[in-house]
Amino acid sequence: MIKTAVIGASGYTGAELARLLATHSAFSLCDVFVSAQSEDAGKPLCDLYGKLQGLVELKLRPLDETALTSLADEYDAIFLATPHRASHDWMNALTQGRAVIFDLSGAFRIKSPQIFEQYYGFAHQQNRLLEQAVYGLADWHQQAIASASLIAVPGCYPTASLTALKPLQLAGLLNEEQWPVINAVSGVSGAGRKASLSSSFCEVSLQPYGVLGHRHQPEISQELQRPVLFTPHLGNFKRGILATVTVKVPSGTRSDAVERTYEKAYGQNPLVRLKNRWPKIDDVAGTCFCDLFWQLDPDSGHLVVVSAIDNLLKGAAAQAIQCANLRFGLASHLGLMEEAVCKP
Repeated sequence: MIKTAVIGASGYTGAELARLLATHSAFSLCDVFVSAQSEDAGKPLCDLYGKLQGLVELKLRPLDETALTSLADEYDAIFLATPHRASHDWMNALTQGRAVIFDLSGAFRIKSPQIFEQYYGFAHQQNRLLEQAVYGLADWHQQAIASASLIAVPGCYPTASLTALKPLQLAGLLNEEQWPVINAVSGVSGAGRKASLSSSFCEVSLQPYGVLGHRHQPEISQELQRPVLFTPHLGNFKRGILATVTVKVPSGTRSDAVERTYEKAYGQNPLVRLKNRWPKIDDVAGTCFCDLFWQLDPDSGHLVVVSAIDNLLKGAAAQAIQCANLRFGLASHLGLMEEAVCKP
Protein backbone atom coordinates (compact mmCIF):
# COMPACT_ATOMS: atom_id res chain seq x y z
CA MET A 1 0.00 0.00 0.00
CA ILE A 2 1.11 3.57 -0.73
CA LYS A 3 1.47 5.44 2.58
CA THR A 4 -0.19 8.85 2.59
CA ALA A 5 -0.93 11.80 4.86
CA VAL A 6 -3.11 14.90 4.53
CA ILE A 7 -1.99 18.24 5.96
CA GLY A 8 -4.92 20.61 6.44
CA ALA A 9 -7.39 17.77 6.87
CA SER A 10 -9.94 19.74 8.90
CA GLY A 11 -11.08 21.85 5.93
CA TYR A 12 -13.68 20.82 3.37
CA THR A 13 -11.13 19.77 0.75
CA GLY A 14 -8.89 18.07 3.30
CA ALA A 15 -11.79 16.01 4.60
CA GLU A 16 -12.70 14.93 1.06
CA LEU A 17 -9.09 13.92 0.48
CA ALA A 18 -9.11 11.85 3.65
CA ARG A 19 -12.34 10.14 2.61
CA LEU A 20 -11.09 9.30 -0.88
CA LEU A 21 -7.75 8.02 0.40
CA ALA A 22 -9.41 5.93 3.13
CA THR A 23 -11.54 4.10 0.57
CA HIS A 24 -8.86 3.75 -2.12
CA SER A 25 -7.61 0.26 -2.89
CA ALA A 26 -3.99 1.32 -3.42
CA PHE A 27 -3.48 4.06 -0.81
CA SER A 28 -3.24 3.83 2.96
CA LEU A 29 -4.24 6.95 4.88
CA CYS A 30 -1.82 6.97 7.79
CA ASP A 31 -2.15 10.44 9.33
CA VAL A 32 -4.17 13.64 9.17
CA PHE A 33 -2.67 16.95 10.31
CA VAL A 34 -3.78 20.46 11.25
CA SER A 35 -1.73 23.48 12.25
CA ALA A 36 -0.32 23.42 15.76
CA GLN A 37 -2.59 26.33 16.73
CA SER A 38 -5.79 24.73 15.44
CA GLU A 39 -8.57 24.22 17.95
CA ASP A 40 -9.33 20.95 16.13
CA ALA A 41 -5.96 19.38 17.03
CA GLY A 42 -6.43 16.11 18.87
CA LYS A 43 -10.01 15.59 17.71
CA PRO A 44 -10.95 12.60 15.54
CA LEU A 45 -11.66 13.86 12.03
CA CYS A 46 -15.01 12.06 12.12
CA ASP A 47 -16.04 14.32 15.03
CA LEU A 48 -15.87 17.24 12.61
CA TYR A 49 -17.50 15.37 9.73
CA GLY A 50 -20.03 12.80 10.89
CA LYS A 51 -20.14 11.07 7.50
CA LEU A 52 -16.56 9.91 8.15
CA GLN A 53 -17.52 7.90 11.25
CA GLY A 54 -16.36 4.33 10.78
CA LEU A 55 -14.30 5.43 7.80
CA VAL A 56 -11.69 7.90 9.10
CA GLU A 57 -11.24 7.55 12.86
CA LEU A 58 -7.76 9.14 12.85
CA LYS A 59 -7.14 12.02 15.23
CA LEU A 60 -5.97 15.33 13.82
CA ARG A 61 -2.31 15.66 14.70
CA PRO A 62 -0.80 19.12 15.34
CA LEU A 63 1.87 19.77 12.73
CA ASP A 64 5.43 20.30 13.95
CA GLU A 65 6.81 22.81 11.44
CA THR A 66 10.37 22.22 12.67
CA ALA A 67 10.29 18.55 11.63
CA LEU A 68 8.83 18.74 8.11
CA THR A 69 11.74 17.04 6.36
CA SER A 70 11.74 14.02 8.67
CA LEU A 71 7.95 13.94 8.41
CA ALA A 72 8.18 13.77 4.63
CA ASP A 73 10.38 10.69 4.94
CA GLU A 74 7.57 8.80 6.69
CA TYR A 75 5.18 8.73 3.71
CA ASP A 76 5.12 7.99 0.02
CA ALA A 77 2.74 10.88 -0.68
CA ILE A 78 1.67 14.00 1.21
CA PHE A 79 -1.36 16.08 0.24
CA LEU A 80 -1.40 19.74 1.25
CA ALA A 81 -4.86 21.27 1.66
CA THR A 82 -3.31 24.35 3.20
CA PRO A 83 -3.29 28.14 2.72
CA HIS A 84 -1.09 29.45 -0.10
CA ARG A 85 1.46 31.00 2.25
CA ALA A 86 1.79 27.83 4.32
CA SER A 87 2.46 25.66 1.27
CA HIS A 88 4.99 28.21 0.02
CA ASP A 89 6.85 28.39 3.32
CA TRP A 90 6.85 24.63 4.05
CA MET A 91 7.62 23.31 0.59
CA ASN A 92 11.40 23.53 0.67
CA ALA A 93 11.55 21.35 3.79
CA LEU A 94 8.86 18.92 2.63
CA THR A 95 10.57 18.28 -0.71
CA GLN A 96 13.77 17.22 1.08
CA GLY A 97 12.01 14.00 2.12
CA ARG A 98 11.03 11.02 -0.03
CA ALA A 99 7.33 11.81 -0.28
CA VAL A 100 5.76 13.03 -3.49
CA ILE A 101 3.99 16.30 -2.67
CA PHE A 102 0.53 17.15 -4.01
CA ASP A 103 -0.18 20.81 -3.24
CA LEU A 104 -3.80 21.95 -3.54
CA SER A 105 -2.99 25.58 -2.74
CA GLY A 106 -2.13 28.17 -5.38
CA ALA A 107 1.48 28.55 -4.24
CA PHE A 108 3.10 26.72 -7.16
CA ARG A 109 0.61 27.01 -10.02
CA ILE A 110 1.72 30.29 -11.60
CA LYS A 111 5.21 30.17 -13.09
CA SER A 112 5.93 33.90 -13.16
CA PRO A 113 7.05 35.21 -9.73
CA GLN A 114 5.98 38.72 -10.76
CA ILE A 115 2.46 37.66 -11.74
CA PHE A 116 2.25 35.47 -8.63
CA GLU A 117 3.08 38.42 -6.35
CA GLN A 118 0.56 40.63 -8.14
CA TYR A 119 -2.30 38.20 -7.56
CA TYR A 120 -1.35 36.51 -4.28
CA GLY A 121 0.01 39.50 -2.41
CA PHE A 122 3.43 38.19 -1.34
CA ALA A 123 6.75 37.61 -3.07
CA HIS A 124 7.57 34.06 -4.16
CA GLN A 125 10.85 32.91 -2.62
CA GLN A 126 10.97 29.36 -3.99
CA ASN A 127 12.00 29.88 -7.62
CA ARG A 128 13.68 26.49 -7.98
CA LEU A 129 10.60 24.66 -6.77
CA LEU A 130 8.35 26.92 -8.83
CA GLU A 131 10.19 25.83 -11.96
CA GLN A 132 10.15 22.19 -10.85
CA ALA A 133 6.44 21.99 -10.03
CA VAL A 134 4.20 20.25 -12.57
CA TYR A 135 0.73 21.69 -13.18
CA GLY A 136 -1.58 18.82 -12.26
CA LEU A 137 -4.35 19.16 -14.84
CA ALA A 138 -4.82 15.42 -14.68
CA ASP A 139 -6.74 14.89 -17.92
CA TRP A 140 -4.02 16.63 -19.96
CA HIS A 141 -0.59 16.31 -18.33
CA GLN A 142 -0.40 12.60 -17.60
CA GLN A 143 3.19 12.11 -18.74
CA ALA A 144 4.63 15.02 -16.76
CA ILE A 145 2.64 14.09 -13.65
CA ALA A 146 3.89 10.50 -13.81
CA SER A 147 7.48 11.56 -13.09
CA ALA A 148 6.94 14.62 -10.88
CA SER A 149 7.99 15.04 -7.27
CA LEU A 150 5.94 18.23 -6.71
CA ILE A 151 2.52 18.55 -8.30
CA ALA A 152 0.52 21.79 -8.16
CA VAL A 153 -3.10 20.69 -8.32
CA PRO A 154 -5.17 23.25 -10.30
CA GLY A 155 -7.85 25.45 -8.83
CA CYS A 156 -11.52 24.56 -9.15
CA TYR A 157 -12.45 27.37 -11.54
CA PRO A 158 -9.46 26.65 -13.84
CA THR A 159 -10.33 22.95 -13.87
CA ALA A 160 -13.89 23.62 -15.04
CA SER A 161 -12.75 26.23 -17.55
CA LEU A 162 -9.76 24.38 -18.97
CA THR A 163 -11.64 21.11 -19.34
CA ALA A 164 -13.90 23.02 -21.72
CA LEU A 165 -11.14 24.96 -23.48
CA LYS A 166 -8.11 22.66 -23.83
CA PRO A 167 -9.56 20.50 -26.64
CA LEU A 168 -10.32 23.64 -28.67
CA GLN A 169 -6.87 25.08 -28.04
CA LEU A 170 -5.02 21.97 -29.17
CA ALA A 171 -7.26 21.53 -32.22
CA GLY A 172 -6.64 25.11 -33.36
CA LEU A 173 -10.30 26.03 -32.91
CA LEU A 174 -9.80 29.23 -30.92
CA ASN A 175 -9.93 32.49 -32.86
CA GLU A 176 -6.64 34.33 -32.32
CA GLU A 177 -8.25 37.77 -32.08
CA GLN A 178 -11.13 37.17 -29.64
CA TRP A 179 -10.45 36.31 -26.01
CA PRO A 180 -12.40 33.42 -24.51
CA VAL A 181 -15.02 34.73 -22.07
CA ILE A 182 -15.66 32.64 -18.95
CA ASN A 183 -18.53 33.25 -16.54
CA ALA A 184 -18.53 30.74 -13.69
CA VAL A 185 -20.63 30.28 -10.55
CA SER A 186 -19.43 28.43 -7.44
CA GLY A 187 -21.15 27.20 -4.31
CA VAL A 188 -20.17 28.69 -0.96
CA SER A 189 -17.99 25.72 0.05
CA GLY A 190 -15.39 27.13 -2.35
CA ALA A 191 -14.70 29.86 0.21
CA GLY A 192 -13.57 27.27 2.76
CA ARG A 193 -14.75 26.19 6.20
CA LYS A 194 -13.76 29.29 8.15
CA ALA A 195 -16.76 31.48 8.94
CA SER A 196 -17.05 34.71 6.96
CA LEU A 197 -19.94 37.10 6.50
CA SER A 198 -19.19 37.44 2.77
CA SER A 199 -19.64 33.69 2.21
CA SER A 200 -22.33 32.99 4.82
CA PHE A 201 -25.11 30.94 3.26
CA CYS A 202 -27.71 33.37 4.65
CA GLU A 203 -25.92 36.41 3.20
CA VAL A 204 -25.03 35.11 -0.27
CA SER A 205 -27.46 35.70 -3.12
CA LEU A 206 -25.82 35.59 -6.56
CA GLN A 207 -23.06 38.07 -7.18
CA PRO A 208 -19.80 38.49 -9.10
CA TYR A 209 -16.54 39.03 -7.27
CA GLY A 210 -12.89 39.48 -8.16
CA VAL A 211 -13.94 41.12 -11.43
CA LEU A 212 -10.95 41.65 -13.78
CA GLY A 213 -8.59 40.69 -10.99
CA HIS A 214 -9.25 37.17 -9.73
CA ARG A 215 -6.14 35.04 -9.14
CA HIS A 216 -7.49 32.17 -11.23
CA GLN A 217 -7.44 34.32 -14.38
CA PRO A 218 -3.64 34.20 -14.86
CA GLU A 219 -3.69 30.49 -14.04
CA ILE A 220 -6.16 29.83 -16.87
CA SER A 221 -4.31 32.16 -19.25
CA GLN A 222 -0.97 30.51 -18.51
CA GLU A 223 -2.27 27.03 -19.28
CA LEU A 224 -4.22 28.18 -22.34
CA GLN A 225 -1.31 30.33 -23.59
CA ARG A 226 -3.61 33.25 -24.33
CA PRO A 227 -5.51 35.93 -22.38
CA VAL A 228 -9.04 35.25 -21.17
CA LEU A 229 -11.83 37.23 -19.56
CA PHE A 230 -12.80 35.39 -16.38
CA THR A 231 -15.59 36.47 -14.04
CA PRO A 232 -16.38 34.31 -10.99
CA HIS A 233 -19.71 34.44 -9.16
CA LEU A 234 -20.78 33.16 -5.76
CA GLY A 235 -24.13 31.39 -5.60
CA ASN A 236 -26.45 30.41 -2.77
CA PHE A 237 -25.76 26.68 -2.82
CA LYS A 238 -23.25 24.46 -1.05
CA ARG A 239 -21.09 22.88 -3.72
CA GLY A 240 -20.48 22.74 -7.44
CA ILE A 241 -19.27 24.99 -10.25
CA LEU A 242 -21.02 25.81 -13.50
CA ALA A 243 -18.79 27.53 -16.07
CA THR A 244 -20.23 29.04 -19.25
CA VAL A 245 -17.44 29.59 -21.77
CA THR A 246 -17.94 31.63 -24.96
CA VAL A 247 -15.34 31.54 -27.72
CA LYS A 248 -15.10 32.36 -31.41
CA VAL A 249 -13.94 29.58 -33.72
CA PRO A 250 -12.28 29.99 -37.14
CA SER A 251 -14.53 30.84 -40.06
CA GLY A 252 -16.11 27.78 -41.64
CA THR A 253 -15.89 25.58 -38.54
CA ARG A 254 -18.74 23.06 -38.49
CA SER A 255 -20.48 21.44 -35.54
CA ASP A 256 -19.19 18.00 -36.49
CA ALA A 257 -15.61 19.29 -36.22
CA VAL A 258 -16.31 20.48 -32.67
CA GLU A 259 -17.91 17.15 -31.83
CA ARG A 260 -14.90 15.22 -33.14
CA THR A 261 -12.60 17.45 -31.13
CA TYR A 262 -14.33 16.67 -27.84
CA GLU A 263 -14.74 12.98 -28.65
CA LYS A 264 -11.03 12.73 -29.37
CA ALA A 265 -10.17 14.50 -26.13
CA TYR A 266 -12.61 12.78 -23.76
CA GLY A 267 -14.35 9.90 -25.52
CA GLN A 268 -12.30 7.37 -23.54
CA ASN A 269 -12.14 9.36 -20.31
CA PRO A 270 -14.55 7.92 -17.71
CA LEU A 271 -14.46 11.07 -15.56
CA VAL A 272 -15.47 13.54 -18.30
CA ARG A 273 -19.02 12.99 -19.52
CA LEU A 274 -20.03 14.43 -22.88
CA LYS A 275 -23.72 15.23 -22.50
CA ASN A 276 -26.57 15.70 -24.98
CA ARG A 277 -28.10 18.56 -22.95
CA TRP A 278 -26.88 21.49 -20.90
CA PRO A 279 -25.17 20.34 -17.69
CA LYS A 280 -26.47 21.21 -14.27
CA ILE A 281 -24.81 21.25 -10.90
CA ASP A 282 -27.22 18.72 -9.36
CA ASP A 283 -25.83 16.07 -11.72
CA VAL A 284 -22.23 16.53 -10.57
CA ALA A 285 -22.43 17.75 -6.96
CA GLY A 286 -20.91 15.07 -4.75
CA THR A 287 -19.33 13.22 -7.70
CA CYS A 288 -15.91 13.16 -9.31
CA PHE A 289 -17.17 13.88 -12.85
CA CYS A 290 -17.04 16.83 -15.21
CA ASP A 291 -20.07 17.22 -17.50
CA LEU A 292 -19.70 19.06 -20.83
CA PHE A 293 -22.08 20.25 -23.55
CA TRP A 294 -21.72 22.85 -26.31
CA GLN A 295 -23.57 24.60 -29.08
CA LEU A 296 -22.16 26.36 -32.15
CA ASP A 297 -23.66 29.25 -34.09
CA PRO A 298 -22.09 28.57 -37.52
CA ASP A 299 -23.13 31.96 -38.91
CA SER A 300 -21.27 34.05 -36.32
CA GLY A 301 -18.66 31.46 -35.38
CA HIS A 302 -19.47 31.72 -31.68
CA LEU A 303 -19.30 28.54 -29.63
CA VAL A 304 -20.76 28.23 -26.12
CA VAL A 305 -19.43 25.42 -23.93
CA VAL A 306 -20.81 24.67 -20.47
CA SER A 307 -18.77 22.73 -17.91
CA ALA A 308 -20.07 21.48 -14.56
CA ILE A 309 -18.00 20.02 -11.72
CA ASP A 310 -18.03 19.58 -7.96
CA ASN A 311 -15.61 22.23 -6.71
CA LEU A 312 -14.38 20.09 -3.79
CA LEU A 313 -13.94 16.88 -5.79
CA LYS A 314 -13.13 17.20 -9.50
CA GLY A 315 -12.07 20.77 -8.72
CA ALA A 316 -9.79 19.79 -5.83
CA ALA A 317 -9.59 16.48 -3.92
CA ALA A 318 -10.58 14.08 -6.72
CA GLN A 319 -8.18 15.71 -9.16
CA ALA A 320 -5.41 15.39 -6.58
CA ILE A 321 -6.22 11.66 -6.38
CA GLN A 322 -6.14 11.47 -10.19
CA CYS A 323 -2.67 12.99 -10.06
CA ALA A 324 -1.58 10.53 -7.37
CA ASN A 325 -2.93 7.62 -9.40
CA LEU A 326 -0.91 8.75 -12.42
CA ARG A 327 2.21 9.39 -10.36
CA PHE A 328 2.16 5.88 -8.88
CA GLY A 329 1.38 4.10 -12.15
CA LEU A 330 -2.33 3.49 -11.54
CA ALA A 331 -5.36 4.11 -13.74
CA SER A 332 -6.29 7.79 -13.49
CA HIS A 333 -9.85 7.09 -12.39
CA LEU A 334 -9.04 4.39 -9.80
CA GLY A 335 -10.99 4.96 -6.58
CA LEU A 336 -13.11 7.73 -8.09
CA MET A 337 -15.86 5.96 -9.99
CA GLU A 338 -17.66 4.09 -7.25
CA GLU A 339 -20.86 5.82 -6.12
CA ALA A 340 -20.09 5.06 -2.48
CA VAL A 341 -16.75 6.85 -2.82
CA CYS A 342 -17.84 9.90 -4.77
CA LYS A 343 -21.16 10.63 -3.12
CA PRO A 344 -21.00 12.64 0.14
